Amino acid sequence: MQTIYCFTWEEVSGYDENMNTIRTYQVCNVFDNNQNNWVRTKYIRRRGAQRIHVEMKFSVRDCSSIPNVPGSCKETFNLYYYESDADTATRTSPAWMENPWIKVDTIAADESFSQVDLGGRVMKINTEVRSFGPVSRNGFYLAFQDYGGCMSLIAVRVFYRKCPRIITNGALFQETLSGAESTSLVAARGVCIPNAEEVDVPIKLYCNGDGEWMVPIGRCMCKAGNEAVENGTVCRACPSGFFKPTQKDEPCMQCPINSRTTSEGAMNCVCRNGYYRTDSDPLQMPCTTVPSAPQTVISSVNETSVMLEWMPPRDSGGREDVVFNIICKSCGGGRGGCTRCGDNVQFLPRQLGLTEPRVYISDLLAHTQYTFEVQAVNGVSDQSPYSPQYASVNITTNQAAPSTVSIMHQVSRTVDSITLSWSQPDQPNGVILDYELHYYEKDQSEYNATAIRSQTNTVVIRGLKPGSIYVFQVRARTVAGFGRYSGKLYFQTMTEEEYNTSIQEKLPLIIGSAAAGLVFLIAVVVIIIVCNRRRGFDRADSEYTDKLQHYTSGHMTPGMKIYIDPFTYEDPNEAVREFAKEIDISCVKIEQVIGAGEFGEVCSGNLRLPGKREMFVAIKTLKSGYTEKQRRDFLSEASIMGQFDHPNVIHLEGVVTKSSPVMIITEFMENGSLDSFLRQNDGQFTVIQLVGMLRGIASGMKYLADMNYVHRDLAARNILVNSNLVCKVSDFGLSRFLEDDTSDPTYTSALGGKIPIRWTAPEAIQYRKFTSASDVWSYGIVMWEVMSYGERPYWDMTNQDVINAIEQDYRLPPPMDCPSALHQLMLDCWQKDRNNRPKFSQIVNNLDKMIRNPNTLKAMTPLSSGVHLPLLDRSIPDFSSFSTVDEWLDAIKMGQYKDNFASADFSTFDVVSQMTMDDILRVGVTLAGHQKKILNSVQMMRAQMNQIQSVEV
Repeated sequence: MQTIYCFTWEEVSGYDENMNTIRTYQVCNVFDNNQNNWVRTKYIRRRGAQRIHVEMKFSVRDCSSIPNVPGSCKETFNLYYYESDADTATRTSPAWMENPWIKVDTIAADESFSQVDLGGRVMKINTEVRSFGPVSRNGFYLAFQDYGGCMSLIAVRVFYRKCPRIITNGALFQETLSGAESTSLVAARGVCIPNAEEVDVPIKLYCNGDGEWMVPIGRCMCKAGNEAVENGTVCRACPSGFFKPTQKDEPCMQCPINSRTTSEGAMNCVCRNGYYRTDSDPLQMPCTTVPSAPQTVISSVNETSVMLEWMPPRDSGGREDVVFNIICKSCGGGRGGCTRCGDNVQFLPRQLGLTEPRVYISDLLAHTQYTFEVQAVNGVSDQSPYSPQYASVNITTNQAAPSTVSIMHQVSRTVDSITLSWSQPDQPNGVILDYELHYYEKDQSEYNATAIRSQTNTVVIRGLKPGSIYVFQVRARTVAGFGRYSGKLYFQTMTEEEYNTSIQEKLPLIIGSAAAGLVFLIAVVVIIIVCNRRRGFDRADSEYTDKLQHYTSGHMTPGMKIYIDPFTYEDPNEAVREFAKEIDISCVKIEQVIGAGEFGEVCSGNLRLPGKREMFVAIKTLKSGYTEKQRRDFLSEASIMGQFDHPNVIHLEGVVTKSSPVMIITEFMENGSLDSFLRQNDGQFTVIQLVGMLRGIASGMKYLADMNYVHRDLAARNILVNSNLVCKVSDFGLSRFLEDDTSDPTYTSALGGKIPIRWTAPEAIQYRKFTSASDVWSYGIVMWEVMSYGERPYWDMTNQDVINAIEQDYRLPPPMDCPSALHQLMLDCWQKDRNNRPKFSQIVNNLDKMIRNPNTLKAMTPLSSGVHLPLLDRSIPDFSSFSTVDEWLDAIKMGQYKDNFASADFSTFDVVSQMTMDDILRVGVTLAGHQKKILNSVQMMRAQMNQIQSVEV
């Protein structure tokens, strides 16, 4: 700063608040009247700016603190500027007065200082910012006028604002200077990036006075055949096998099934040979083909009319618009061969384009043979060079088919056969030629049914499975054809035990069972004694084991960073300073409160560190009125988190401890906690996507385990998910500081601390022996949460019920549609002996193999997983306590489906216990949550029935 003044401004050396040497300008001529002290800057070039901002750091002495001060003492000063095209200022020019100098403002201090200690004045530094404009010449000077005060000018920063070069809305905007006024908006025109086209014109952004872009107008979008990548800054041609039909903000789509592209940048995919697409089909729809023939055409003749019914084709060609056409041919009558029926034949509802698999045909000729062809066609049948496929049936009029068989009963049964008998139809309508029996296993589709013929009304069905339930239907045939099938009846073959058991055999079996029970009781007593002795040793070891949390296990990789427990520091604040970066509170801007934590609010906001781009962050704040212990416990999480650096572990940006409120600042995870995210998106992800999430969690836990850190509270609620579905382990150490609060059902007090029972390994619950192996147990529960889309582990069981069930070797069954390989990995994680559980490194390797070979994920776990279920599980009602299926449905709060179950003949517990997901869908249960609840209850019913049978034996 060039110093030219009327009365003295002194250039002196001093120290800032960090004890760094600085140069300041001071003036304090308060005892002389009519002061007019000026100091001027060097020539400052404008560089195209129209509005200039000046930041001043200064201190002002309180006039009342100066003894015998005259009334002319001031606590303010003036800021001026003077424009010039060149550096021409001298000691006398321009003149030291308001004209030609232009006054910007009179500057007053927010705080003045008055105290004096032995070392001199204790200054209070003020910071003020002023701006002026428009400026139009090549440069300018600044001047500061003191007119009777005691002040020190410490620093002056001169700057202007500009909006940076940016690509947004598909257009490039060059760097733009802000306007002459603080409220000015400077318009900038954008240019579409390559391979993009204007959607709205003109394409504009406005640069405001703060150097921020705002008020976007118009936009550019990637052309058809191109997709936006790199955050919308590049339009890339769709790769081979992908296409984009329109100019939209959408990524390229993979070619649908049975289609392909011929080059990059494709706007559509062409169908492969034998497959077609209609003009109305969307381009993203798979190419389809013609349907196969209808199945099982049944005719019911009544004099000169006939009802035809059939099953849909096995293959619809990939379309949902299959309809049916009826071709009627009259055969015989002396005309030699078959000819098309005349126009007098009536079809109800119509002959062509039938949407339902039935038609009523009337006004046929008497005593005439007819052939009816039932064609299946869909939207692309007219594009195929081949005629539609059909199924045919022959009938003769003037002879009605027999009525339905109304009564059928079981004569006898064995392990592999059932003998059935039925009554003749009430209306045979002629001589019964034979009967057709239609049967299939209850758990199988009726499309796979077996049909057998019988000349009599009794038949023996052989080759059946022991203890299996079969569905039977029968119909009669006359010369006119078959009557309708009877209603479905369910009969079960005998089990091996039922077949072999006799009155003579029961007595020695009971005696043998009693002897075995006595041996079992003795073994249990011995195990309890041994376990109690062992429990004493484990409990004694547990406290010492906890203290070894931060030491290496002796097999760590050389150079591997080791976790250090912050509570081993005599001063916990030292751990915070060592592992967490201190952030100035001025760099943090809180936007909104998004939740509440154990110690205060959780917010979202922005963090702008010097020299770095602004970023969106999550901010945990410590509530006011905290104790020193609460502050230490709050910051301990930062001391832990600051030691970790892994893409699947939440990243700590820093802490604010020197200002209020105290804050912990981390990266922001857009999708929040994993459990709520999965519940909000139930059924929306592929198995590979879910396995990818699990792989990320396992990778983060492997990193923590390698550092010898034990999490203790691994659960889906403590996993955070970002916008790219990357899962990161979070919430470190907080569970150890929870106070005893029985209102939280997640945690239960045990041996002096609270434990998340549903996620915790047995040895950790009983003896507080937390290790990486107990974290592996918790990871198995997380796997179950992910595959069940956030369902609560062990459902409504109490924590004590969970402990008892685990002790009895109960393990969670596979979630719906869970691949068997994943459920097996869960069971490995839940091994009772922690030494038999896999390491996190092995879990990561297993998941990588599944991802590389997706075929391993196609095998689904059957309903009965082979895992032993306890006889009493109070989370699901014991079916034996109910007398009817209706009572059971009421107990599981599914009473709205009573009529559905009754109409579908699911009226006994034997039948209900064999239900599959197909049965549940067929009953009419469409809500995913209700399907899961009923399926879980059926699984438990089946397990209870099996155990009851084994106990009886």
